[in-house]
Amino acid sequence: MAAILPKSLNMEDFISACQRPLRKSVRVNTLKLSVDAFLLRAKEKGWQLTPVPWCQDGFWIEADESVVPLGNTAEHMAGLFYIQEASSMMPVSALFMNNPNYDAVLDMAAAPGSKTTQVAACMQNNGVLVANEFSASRVKVLHANIERCGVRNAALSNYDGRVFGAWLPEHFDAVLIDAPCSGEGTVRKDADAMKNWSKSSVLSISETQKDLIESAFHALKPGGVMVYSTCTLSIEENQQVCHHLKETFGDLVEFDSLKDLFPEAEKALTEEGFLHIFPQVYDCEGFFVARIRKTGSATAPEVKKRLGKFPFTKANDKTQQDIAQQLLAALNIELPEQSQVWLRDNDVWLFPASLEPMLSEFKFSRMGIKIAEAHKKGYRWQHQVATTLATGNGTNNVALSIEDAREWFMGRDVRPDVQPGKGEVIVTYANDVIGLGKWVGNRVKNGLPRELVRDKNLF
Repeated sequence: MAAILPKSLNMEDFISACQRPLRKSVRVNTLKLSVDAFLLRAKEKGWQLTPVPWCQDGFWIEADESVVPLGNTAEHMAGLFYIQEASSMMPVSALFMNNPNYDAVLDMAAAPGSKTTQVAACMQNNGVLVANEFSASRVKVLHANIERCGVRNAALSNYDGRVFGAWLPEHFDAVLIDAPCSGEGTVRKDADAMKNWSKSSVLSISETQKDLIESAFHALKPGGVMVYSTCTLSIEENQQVCHHLKETFGDLVEFDSLKDLFPEAEKALTEEGFLHIFPQVYDCEGFFVARIRKTGSATAPEVKKRLGKFPFTKANDKTQQDIAQQLLAALNIELPEQSQVWLRDNDVWLFPASLEPMLSEFKFSRMGIKIAEAHKKGYRWQHQVATTLATGNGTNNVALSIEDAREWFMGRDVRPDVQPGKGEVIVTYANDVIGLGKWVGNRVKNGLPRELVRDKNLF
């Protein structure tokens, strides 16, 4: 650290910053509500917010968590905000600098989903977002967060990120690669982060990062933008990885300066225009962010593809129209324009339309959202219809009391104090959509997926 610390900084401040606990920060999920609406709620709850300068939806937060942790508040469980370290909001802000409209984005190392859900919000659920995670066990967490936050334009995959360059060459307008790293920047969050640190492991992981950044570059369309980021500080895993890309592809690689990303960005700016953030500079985690542009086409590695039979069939116009009409009649919900209905046995799925060109090229583990199961009398609607398509302003709603809402989030059926109805209903609490239920007599049957059920210490 002493060897790579910029002249404007000193080791004493670095060590002191590493020993201070991190400030807690959250990002408003603008797929669910506006920042202004969130500010009003925070004021009602007595939460003290300080804006994060590099993310217009991000805030450092001071809240009394002695009774209810932020993660167990009704607002968090309804997907209105994401608890996300402030510096980790920066890569997505860099990717969407100057507000571009991307139709296809790849998040190469996506779990647990903080940046994936941030990208989806920046895309406003339009286009297609391919969210890849190498670790199979972490894909479940990724999916649960995507589901909670109302993301409907994602396609999930479970591969080593090195496959994308050959399998989906020049398919993406933008690629985010928040690379696996030695994690030197995370010591404020995890005091044990440096226990297994060694120079040899840094050099070893940098070789993997070079493979990943090459793969990401091949997957990028000419003219596309890539952001490479890590939560480490070593030059071998950061600047040198970016320079490796430049040495490999020459003039096809341009580094975009991040000096105008936010006020005082120059405090962390390198001569290349990267952001190399030491923890004492902005009082956050250590981080590295580079924005890279692909200026022309590069020949991608060849691969022999054996995909097997695709198990979904695209619904014909009549079927899609029928499903749309029944959904409108049952729940007063319209199908989004940029989506397509696909069928698998009795299951009805909604895929982002921009995904279709990739379906014959690549195998995904989960695409879009499951909206219904077909049966003899019509369609049985699914949880994600409520969380990704319902606004809460429809007529077929059941508003729960705080006691019933707690029961709901614990996966139990509820008996709201209202006149019983029939069929599926949108379930709300405090005007927020929290799920889909079905009237059975005088109770509403709970449709919350198991991965979203909580069992203690609720709001």
